[in-house]
Amino acid sequence: MEKRCTDSHVKGVSTGTTILAAIFDGGVVIGSDSRASIGGEYVSSKTINKVIQVHDRIFCCMAGSLADAQAVIKTAKFHLSFHSVQMETPPLVIAAASVLKELCYNNKEELQAGFMTAGWDRKKGPQVYVVSLGGMLISQPVTIGGSGSTYIYGYVDAKYKPNMSREECLQFATNALALAMGRDNVSGGVAHLVVITETGVEHVVVPGDKLPKFHDE
Repeated sequence: MEKRCTDSHVKGVSTGTTILAAIFDGGVVIGSDSRASIGGEYVSSKTINKVIQVHDRIFCCMAGSLADAQAVIKTAKFHLSFHSVQMETPPLVIAAASVLKELCYNNKEELQAGFMTAGWDRKKGPQVYVVSLGGMLISQPVTIGGSGSTYIYGYVDAKYKPNMSREECLQFATNALALAMGRDNVSGGVAHLVVITETGVEHVVVPGDKLPKFHDE
């Protein structure tokens, strides 16, 4: 019993998560489930919001150690806020992703967290970036992450289409999260979704009992 407690303490609170971001025609959708667990064995929260706003039209999702991710995001928000004051303009999405990349790379020996950044800016429009463990930064039109993502690679490859409408992309993201949450025991709760476009930001929350079902649960 003592060893079990020690292991949980070392692992920390893990988001044990499913996160997703996808570009559509004129905007981007980013979303996640809401379950946090300790070592994948104990559900510590069923209502955590893993979609964090780092600036007006820039959001990121976190996966891995929750404590590490929250510390990195807090620092990144400070840097971006200071940057926007200095430049007298909102930061670019790539700037936000680059700040996260630098923080992850410079602290790669201590951190166990990865990030997904999505947003809209006047230079490049809607964008999605992934910052993996160790600080690698890549741009993708659609990406998934977390423990639940292993169950939905086939669905995402088959169903994602460039230049989808807002409604199509929102349904695609909801379906993908529902499929992962139905199969992954450390993903669950509600689906948090954020739609980011030139005109603004819209938050969408889909309760667990309203998620689409694809098999008997």
